[in-house]
Amino acid sequence: MPSAPIRYTIRPSRPAAHRFEVTCCVDLPDPVGQRFALPAWIPGSYLIRDFARHIIAIRAECAGKTVCLRKTDKHTWQAVALKKAAPLTVTCEIYAWDLSVRGAHLDETHAFFNGTSVFLRVLGQEESPCLIDIQPPQGSAFKEWRVTTAMEAAHGEKGAAKARGFGLYRAANYDELIDHPVEMGRFRLARFEACGVPHEIAISGRHDCDLARLCADLERVCTWQIRFFGEPAPMQRYLFLVTAVGDGYGGLEHRASTALLCSRNDLPYAGMTGMSEGYRSFLGLCSHEYFHTWNVKRIKPAAFTPYDLNTENYTRLLWAFEGITSYYDDLALLRSGVIELNDWLELTAKTISNVQRTPGRLRQSLAESSFDAWSKFYRPDENTPNAVVNYYAKGALLALALDLSLRSQTRGRVSLDDVMRSLWQRNGLTGIGVKDDDIRLLAEELSGLNLKPFFAHYVQGTDELPLKQLLASADIKLTWEAAKTPALGIKTTGDGNEVKLATVLDDSAAQAAGLSSGDILLAIDGLRTTPENLDKHLSRYKAGDTIQVHAFRRDELMQFAVRLDPAPADTAKLTVLSPKNLLLKGWLSSKQIFSNRDDTTSMPRKKRPLGTAKERE
Repeated sequence: MPSAPIRYTIRPSRPAAHRFEVTCCVDLPDPVGQRFALPAWIPGSYLIRDFARHIIAIRAECAGKTVCLRKTDKHTWQAVALKKAAPLTVTCEIYAWDLSVRGAHLDETHAFFNGTSVFLRVLGQEESPCLIDIQPPQGSAFKEWRVTTAMEAAHGEKGAAKARGFGLYRAANYDELIDHPVEMGRFRLARFEACGVPHEIAISGRHDCDLARLCADLERVCTWQIRFFGEPAPMQRYLFLVTAVGDGYGGLEHRASTALLCSRNDLPYAGMTGMSEGYRSFLGLCSHEYFHTWNVKRIKPAAFTPYDLNTENYTRLLWAFEGITSYYDDLALLRSGVIELNDWLELTAKTISNVQRTPGRLRQSLAESSFDAWSKFYRPDENTPNAVVNYYAKGALLALALDLSLRSQTRGRVSLDDVMRSLWQRNGLTGIGVKDDDIRLLAEELSGLNLKPFFAHYVQGTDELPLKQLLASADIKLTWEAAKTPALGIKTTGDGNEVKLATVLDDSAAQAAGLSSGDILLAIDGLRTTPENLDKHLSRYKAGDTIQVHAFRRDELMQFAVRLDPAPADTAKLTVLSPKNLLLKGWLSSKQIFSNRDDTTSMPRKKRPLGTAKERE
């Protein structure tokens, strides 16, 4: 008999209908009536998603007889008390058509799922070991399907899965069960090692990826990150689960894997020279999720130790766990030699520009943005740029500012690197959650500086970051450029040949004239407006000119007199004035953390042409 008291079975029962059949068998159900629940959200994506809404049917049985199962709230069920102790089995039919990194997706080409979407939680027994039987879909069309996951095979059990095979897997508890996404199908697989740790890349979907190049680049990035925090790595092996589509972008971290969605055009192809914009962005995404292996999967906010999967888990620290990670994702590409300094300058300048263009940075602090992620950041609307600051982007700039502040004020003795490695030792390895003030207090302890004003102004407050002064300490010049076209102050979305206003920015010319989000621009001074010619029309005018704008608001034709504003100087440009600057070299050098190691030559730098930056979430 299997050794685990809780056993799951999952089978793609109807791929064409996007349905899984999932069973959960409990050896020792609660005698007063066992309760089951499906998580309301998935760690790493801070939004209540109500995965239980995808359960089409659910039933329970014991000893071959039906057991009454009563739904007590939107994601919880309770079985009636059993007359005698016996295993209880609950069977669910689950709809899976979410092609993202957060849910479950099934069709005739592949299957993907996160445990939060398919595995019921046995309430009161969350710490019990689990066995998971992953079964193939029936039919000859699926005979070539394989399985890939970072979940451990149930070695020693009858029916244990072999490498990339169907069969039994095991998890120590429910938290571990839901932290290992699974891919089934016909994927391509490649392998490399980083610091002795086996890494695999599995790519599903149509693509022509040069796996050798991708492995070579990721090996450099992964090696750098492992050595950054210190060997040994916290995982025995690691898996990149990639789904290639026509147009997609996203990632979600897990303790020994990451689920990634990308455009197939962002992957390197055989014979590709240089570093394309899309490929650079994809490598940055991989770097971001890999850094989470330490920063949020093991170094966690106190509010996440443990997770409460029934409801929102509020923390004011997402700026640190997502923002600091966003700072290091591109920095890791630079320090590992995958990109060049000019690439990093472009990427950083793009982030500075994007933050500068959102009025919300002056209305919401990073701490507030972190706390409100559940209701605001993950629920964007037409007013989000005016009201919300992106804790990924501004958090990355805050990390940059903190790093440079520490380096400049201690003459290079202490940096954010030291803070992160200390957090790993004190919190990551111990499992002690990070409290709101812990990062500041640790940075003060290491540096001897009073950082309370810095955090009050830039984390709890909405003051502009002193980036120009701080970058100047590393001989990097920050300048601002303005577009030649006068400004309407709008963000648009193209819908065919229509120009639809997605956002009207606060205190803009468009807002002053009465234009609103959702309006469809038809004409400027009597000439038709399209996504292709809007900027050309505006370029014929200068700041202070008044234009007549015709627009549809719902089904009503409206006319607006808009007095154009000067284009804001909101495009950042970074220039290195002196590459010999000691602070600059200590900060951005690819070898700076290996100065006391003997293996610094193991990752040679490669010179590649520049691309252009692409914003990540």
